[in-house]
Amino acid sequence: MENVKLLMVILLSAVFVDNYVLCRFLGICPFLGVSKKLDQASGMGVAVTVVMLLATALTWPIQHFVLDTLNLGYLQNIIFILVIATLVQMLEMLLKKLSPALYRGLGVYLPLITTNCAVLGVTINNIIDGYSFVESLASTLGCGLGFLLAMVLFSGLRSRINESKIPAPFRGLAVTLIAASFISLAFMGFGGIVENLFA
Repeated sequence: MENVKLLMVILLSAVFVDNYVLCRFLGICPFLGVSKKLDQASGMGVAVTVVMLLATALTWPIQHFVLDTLNLGYLQNIIFILVIATLVQMLEMLLKKLSPALYRGLGVYLPLITTNCAVLGVTINNIIDGYSFVESLASTLGCGLGFLLAMVLFSGLRSRINESKIPAPFRGLAVTLIAASFISLAFMGFGGIVENLFA
């Protein structure tokens, strides 16, 4: 029972309290670039979540059974980036074949998942935090769901902004960044709540 509570705290904390986009400010490029339309935002969120989960499932054993065993920890970043780049290339080929519309909609941002610092950040932070394999997967799922939630919320907010009359000095990127900061402030309000739910 304690293990289930711990996994729920890890998962919900990753979604709300330590949201990689809104609280740790990782993965901002796709957050700002692909959040104009809901279908593209949700597609990017799902794609990033899948890549995060697969990357964690591969990098955790590589770190613990290869890099740590052979004292090659200094190669961590290089190996992790290679794993992520390979996964993104495979995902890109699958999307091109299975969902051409989503593939075209994501455009240049799909290959940019390779350089999305949120994906690399999740895999490295799971190692730094000392999570077990299952805890790492729970954390990664929470981070992916948090990324998806941030993308969908911001997409909805941007569609409302596009329909509003914005004063000239605030149009474009200015109002987008202001809206992002408001969502970020709202998510920071979740601090301490998740731990108390399962106390």
